[in-house]
Amino acid sequence: MTATLQTSQTVTLVKALNRQQANALVAFLNYKKYHWLTFGPSFRDFHLLFEEHGTAVFDTIDELAERSLMIDGSPIADPTEYLPTATVKPSAGKLSVQGMVEEAIATHERIISEMHDDAEEAANAGDIGTADLYTRLVQTHQKHRWFLKEILKKGDGLIS
Repeated sequence: MTATLQTSQTVTLVKALNRQQANALVAFLNYKKYHWLTFGPSFRDFHLLFEEHGTAVFDTIDELAERSLMIDGSPIADPTEYLPTATVKPSAGKLSVQGMVEEAIATHERIISEMHDDAEEAANAGDIGTADLYTRLVQTHQKHRWFLKEILKKGDGLIS
């Protein structure tokens, strides 16, 4: 953080960090749902993939929260604040495995798009630390999206 970061910039940056922190928790919980409820001939592969992706997303929550603190803001700490702050929607209802994969792809696309905007906002404010955090986390979400898109692209009938 630069010494010239204005209070209004900090508020804007922390609001975005809080949104991404909330998005990460909702995405993690969605992945846990998929992990627990996957089925079919590729059960083991999907079960493990959803767990791996969920764990990676969960690990970002603390980084986002701590970044808020580093720039003199406050992370989301009250569980009741997560859903109203998140732009990622919680998964609802019974889904096919294909539906789970498609929902996860949409989640990653939303987060990637928002993080691109958030990184630009941080860079414009002179907060290269926050911009760098988003740049690094976008790569994780892009990799997860790629894996999931490849599953759908193959069309070998192994997902429901």
